[in-house]
This record gives sequence, structure tokens and C-alpha cells, in this order.
Amino acid sequence: MTPGDNGASTPEDDDPFGYLYADGQARGAQPPSGGYGYPNSVSRVRTVGERRYGQQPGPHGQPPQGTYGQGVPQQGAYGQPNAHYQAPETLPGGAPPAGRRPAPPAPGRRGPNTKGLLIGAVAVVAAVVIGIGVAMINDNTEDDKAGNQATPAPTQSQSQSPSPSGSSSPTAGELPKTDAASGSVQLSGGAVPATDVQGAQAAGGTYVGGLNTAGASVTWTVDNIPEAGAYTLFARYSVTGDQSMTVSVNGKEFGSKIGFRNWRSADDLANGWTHSYVWPSLDKGRNTISISCQPGDKCDVLLDQMWIKKGHVTR
Repeated sequence: MTPGDNGASTPEDDDPFGYLYADGQARGAQPPSGGYGYPNSVSRVRTVGERRYGQQPGPHGQPPQGTYGQGVPQQGAYGQPNAHYQAPETLPGGAPPAGRRPAPPAPGRRGPNTKGLLIGAVAVVAAVVIGIGVAMINDNTEDDKAGNQATPAPTQSQSQSPSPSGSSSPTAGELPKTDAASGSVQLSGGAVPATDVQGAQAAGGTYVGGLNTAGASVTWTVDNIPEAGAYTLFARYSVTGDQSMTVSVNGKEFGSKIGFRNWRSADDLANGWTHSYVWPSLDKGRNTISISCQPGDKCDVLLDQMWIKKGHVTR
């Protein structure tokens, strides 16, 4: 067979799908009347870009007018397909039937009740704050109770003082204390025991009077001082006016006098009992302490008791 023109051929002889393209349509290609595929199969073949998803077809199965470029990308020229177009058939599940809207998504699970959570958080914070406040109040109350039970440090004006016994031999851990009229105290220069004035705390209500004479003295020999250092000498007394007397330790006059002031503003000696103190330095073991009426002193004093405490204290 020699090459030659066998005559015009139909487009479908060249390409059975030529009617789908612009050049095939220009040459008169037509879709087959019986369709393709199996019998009774749906083979509605359309030109590329003709189908529109979700729109009702126009009369005689034609696409609706005026819809190109509105929500559906147009088919470009032959050989230049629109890169943004994707046929509905290629989507997962295929294209939905024409005229049917996609079913709305099933209602999801409701989120957490944020209002309830916020109220709960506020309640927890409030409970914590209230608990802290109650704890602080209780702690302050306990501190107040403890403070109320503690006795403030007295000054010379206070009338209440410890009540030492008449013995000068202290028990273990205690410092010496004595009644001014006890046997361990030496009286001289006119100082004598007396019981006329009520209110003395010494044994039998006995105190030392007669000190209002130059040279009168009360000398106390103290044993069992645990160590050398600073101590406080207390004296319980009664006066009706401010007085002062000389203190000597181990034969040496102390730097300052012991003041016997009328802190109670008493008009009679029975109501004037109170205490005073000085801060001498003592040696370890035995010490001799003397309270005497020296020239220039005021000695109209009733002396009841004496005791010693370690360090410089006021009570």
C-alpha cells in the first residue's frame, strides 16, 4: 500500500474522546449516542469545565447561565487547564447529588463549664485566705496570753518583791538570801531588830531599825557565790521620805549609794514597804556586804530583807 489520502475520516476515528476538546469540537466530533461503559451505567460525559458543583442544571441539561467565575473556577483554553480546578468526582466520597446541601455537622461535645470552674477556684482561694487569717489570729492570741502571764520587770517604785527566807544557806542553784534581822547578819552602831511596824515579810515580822545614826550598819556575810562577776543586791525596806545609804563590798565602798525612795508616797511606815537595788561586783565564794549610815547619808530606814541575783537585773 502506498501512502496517500484515504479520504476524510471522522473525529472519533482519530480520537474517540476528541469531542471533549476544543480542536475536536472544531472538527465536528460528537459524543457517542449510546455512551460508554456497561449497559445501564451512567455515562453522562461533559466537556471539561462544564460541570458545576452544587447547582441545578438549566433547561435541557444545560449549565446555569452567569455562573462562570462565581465560586467555581472556569476551564482555561485547551492545553492550559486551570490549576485551581478539581472535579467534584475526584473529591472524597464523590460529588453530592445535585440540589442537595451537605448535611450540617453533628453537634459536638460541649466544652467545660468555665464559669463553674472559676467559681470553684475563687472558693478555694477564699478558704485558704480565711484559714491563714484564723491561724494568724490564734497565734497572736497565744502570744497575748503568754505575754499577759509574764510579769513585767519591776522598777524601784514597785512594792512587790520576792520573799526570801531567813536562811543565808541557799539550796543548789540558788543565790543567798536572808532576813535583815537573822543570825547571819551582824548589826552595829545602834542598828537593832524591831517588830513595831506591821508589814515586814521577814520571819516573825522582824525588821532592823535604829539605822538613823552615823556609824549604824548591817553587815551580811555571803557564801556560795558561784563565780566572780556582776550581781544585783536587793533590799526590802520602808520609808516615809527619800533616803540613801552607803554600800561596801569586801571592805571597799561601792561607787554609788543605795537609794531608799518613798515610791509609795507613804505617810506612815506600815504602808511604805517596797524594794531597791544596786549592782556590785562580787568574788567567787565568800563576800561581805555592808549597808551603813555614813556622814551625808539619810538613814531613816526600816530594813526588812536582802537577797542576791546574778547579773544586772531589776527584779
